[in-house]
Amino acid sequence: MNTKYSDLIDQTYYFPQEEFKVEGSELQFHGIDLMELVKEYGAPLKFTYLPKISENINKAKKWFADALEKSNYQGSYNYCYCTKSSHFEHVLNEALKNDIHIETSSAVDIDIVQSLKESGKITNDTFVICNGFKRDKYISNIANLVNNGHNNCIPIIDNYEEIDLLTEAIDDKFKIGIRIASEEEPKFEFYTSRLGIGYKNIVPFYNKQIKDNDQVELKMLHFFINTGIRDTAYYWNELLKCLKVYINLKRICPTLDSLNIGGGFPVKNSLHFEYDYKYMVEEIVNQIKIACDEAEVDVPHIFTEFGSFTVGESGGAIYEILYQKQQNDREKWNMINSSFITTLPDTWAISKKFVMLAVNRWNDEYERVLLGGLTCDSDDYYNSEQHTNAIYLPKYKKDKPLYIGFFNTGAYQDTIGGYGGLQHCLIPQPKQLLINRDENGELEISLYREQQEPEDFLKILGYK
Repeated sequence: MNTKYSDLIDQTYYFPQEEFKVEGSELQFHGIDLMELVKEYGAPLKFTYLPKISENINKAKKWFADALEKSNYQGSYNYCYCTKSSHFEHVLNEALKNDIHIETSSAVDIDIVQSLKESGKITNDTFVICNGFKRDKYISNIANLVNNGHNNCIPIIDNYEEIDLLTEAIDDKFKIGIRIASEEEPKFEFYTSRLGIGYKNIVPFYNKQIKDNDQVELKMLHFFINTGIRDTAYYWNELLKCLKVYINLKRICPTLDSLNIGGGFPVKNSLHFEYDYKYMVEEIVNQIKIACDEAEVDVPHIFTEFGSFTVGESGGAIYEILYQKQQNDREKWNMINSSFITTLPDTWAISKKFVMLAVNRWNDEYERVLLGGLTCDSDDYYNSEQHTNAIYLPKYKKDKPLYIGFFNTGAYQDTIGGYGGLQHCLIPQPKQLLINRDENGELEISLYREQQEPEDFLKILGYK
């Protein structure tokens, strides 16, 4: 009978996959022996596999390079990393090895940019695309960057007041972009994004506030879809509407030469995940070229802002199953030694799914379970996978420890979870590991941060 956990995986997916394989009865991720990590560092723990960041960046750059060549596209391509996905220095250091640019969303982001400039990681030639709603500190930080010679800093105008605020703060001529307030999918609770300026208002806005302003040079139109770049009628319809705005604006604004396609590529969230990145890139480039050729305007330079795609697939978390609670005839709760709310907040905030697999005991029989976190909150659970409404794991045995891994968790989870600060029910932040490879391909593992201690919480709370 095929009753082992390994049998279940083989029957359900094509397995092994590029990043996953099993040695004996234990899971490996990109050639990393996960049980060896557990034996040396314990669990719970979180890790970042840095080479995956560079790998994804270079995949995207090649897809676009090939698409531009195939279409004889006369514009250039620029890869930007959205720092909000993960602000950690080790992430930025790895990403910036690959000749990329930066997209920011808040005032402190500019402080990070200044730090990167001081250390020589970026230069004045690096594009710094400044998104987000801008007020005093963000405006002043952008102005300081531009006033000190960073001419490739491009603030993206989000509302009608920002032109005046930037003009007052910046000494000389500066570049800007305009963000389109795209229409959201029908299932959203509102029709139009709160960010940016409406399609119909962009050309009048340009004529009223930019055209005769000698200090401002419009360079970029920014197009962002909240659901990301997906092969849907909704996405292609919004892209075509964006291209109409670009063409109309280009005809009256010769300095406009760039189109920023925000939204980003999806990240693998299941072993069933399928997405034709190459096709999507070719079709986007093709649609832009067709629209511009028909309108007899020059094609724009293409910018993309990939955050989750850049860093998401580099992250993972490992937990130990502490105990199993039988709550009724059908529900078995496997309790992890951490909290989903604090370490993987998107699992409860937006019901996001990650790739989840047992780390050990693949040759044991399996059972259907629910996963519960340590907080006293009923929302601290994980109850299904992306492809099915159930979770199956090797059977719980008190004398045989079971470890589980969540993968592709590298984007947003630490900042949304309040890394380094207070956690719900004061559940400590796990250890953090950085994993790299040397020039010979050998693994290099270092401890980035120890697990939070009670003293850390007491100090924040004012008891010490």
